[in-house]
Amino acid sequence: MRQTWTTPFADGGATTGFDLHDLTLVLLLGSIVLVVSVAAVRLSVRSGLPSLLIYLGIGVLLGEGGFGINYDSQQLTQVLGYAALVLILVEGGLTTRWSGIRRSVAPAAVLATVGVGVSIVVVGVAAKLLLGWSWEIAFLVAAVLASTDAAAVFSVLRRVPLPRQISGMLEAESGFNDAPVVLIVTALAASLAPGATPEPWWQVGVIAVLELAGGSLIGLAIGYGGARLLRVVATTSSALFAIGVIAVAVLAYAAADVVHASGFIACYLAALVLGNLRLPHRPAVTGFATAIGWLAQIGLFVLLGLLASPSGFDDVLVPALVVGTALLLLGRPLSVIASCAPFGMSWRTQAFLSWAGLRGAVPVVLATVPVTVGAVGVEWIFDLVFVLVVVFTIIQAPTLPWVARRLGLGEGHHQVDLAVDATPLEELGADLLEIDVGPGSRIAGVRVFELRLPVGANVSLVVRDGASFVPKDSDVLRHGDQLLVVTPQAVRDDTEKRLQSVSRGGRLAGW
Repeated sequence: MRQTWTTPFADGGATTGFDLHDLTLVLLLGSIVLVVSVAAVRLSVRSGLPSLLIYLGIGVLLGEGGFGINYDSQQLTQVLGYAALVLILVEGGLTTRWSGIRRSVAPAAVLATVGVGVSIVVVGVAAKLLLGWSWEIAFLVAAVLASTDAAAVFSVLRRVPLPRQISGMLEAESGFNDAPVVLIVTALAASLAPGATPEPWWQVGVIAVLELAGGSLIGLAIGYGGARLLRVVATTSSALFAIGVIAVAVLAYAAADVVHASGFIACYLAALVLGNLRLPHRPAVTGFATAIGWLAQIGLFVLLGLLASPSGFDDVLVPALVVGTALLLLGRPLSVIASCAPFGMSWRTQAFLSWAGLRGAVPVVLATVPVTVGAVGVEWIFDLVFVLVVVFTIIQAPTLPWVARRLGLGEGHHQVDLAVDATPLEELGADLLEIDVGPGSRIAGVRVFELRLPVGANVSLVVRDGASFVPKDSDVLRHGDQLLVVTPQAVRDDTEKRLQSVSRGGRLAGW
């Protein structure tokens, strides 16, 4: 027998209150979902598919098409979705190194603004011509789909290291493009509400620019001011300090939104500043932010899956395929060309950026906006966007490593930051890096001393074929080796540049 459980927050659901018995059921179900979600990450890595698909599947399984949990509140989904997006953006800002995205900020900013506009126009026109939708609906759907999700890209590229220019572009774009897309979708959806008077497009554009500028200034100011304050009040408790850092970044969102500026760009920039000012307890801050980000992603995707209605998928499948194809083959490539060509990016880089424009949580969350602002007859947009995100993630995600290799964009080695809480590296002013020597790296065959790392940087451990050893200067490195490199913070950038140089040019690099 199908059991239906209506949440105390669902639309139109008169309830008798939320008691301790309900709390027990929620904790039981929530803990099981979290355990399954954590275990699903291994399946995601093996399959090459982003974990978001698994989390969405869990939500659908729990919903009306599975266990029968009746959840249909788009208003609550939007509120919780925005909260989750704030935490995800904060985590992204705190864990992004400025040195890694510095060269990509300008083209990424253009792609997140001009590129978004090009994508909306191209996909909107295609939807109007091919599906016969009204111009208002066509551009609304196109705007909902305009934001990309770098987290989905990186989850399938863990084993295919990319040049820093490309990975930096994807990181920066994902941090920048949420804010303008939210503003555009809200304006277009509000114009469809009964009795609404559409504002001129130029006025919407001016307001968006002002809100983005205001949010940027507020985010940078709160990030810098918050960092100075946190340094003064820092305690020996790394856990408490991490909470303070997250709170400052969230404060930036709230402060910007209160004055009608863009809260999303504010919290991302505040977190970016906080993450790059060498605050104390960085390993604890990064670990806590990453955990919060994962929790937000799991909760968000499960909630979105719970809201989806599988019974309506058949009706939107064909339109979803048409719009998704227009986005993949026209909208995204043209937006990349218009944004990146002026910066002299190679056609290979532009081709990969075009194919790597995966859609994730943001479009599905934004698909709830038209209903919440009072637009009529647009309930189907949520199911269409949900189906489109799932189908095209399945199409694009597994092929991304192959596309990177075919375009010759794979790096010879892969670098990962390691946060080691048990070692007082922070007090020593040092960082610990993990270097994977890939099959195309010319680090293989080089002796340790031939790396010629900056003074103070050393290869402290080599892991080879499951065994580890402390290397001598004369030891020869091989493909498949994992190196632990300890480097003073002052020469970290030089250490990275040297490793990249040897990886490309071999032992004679730099001579």
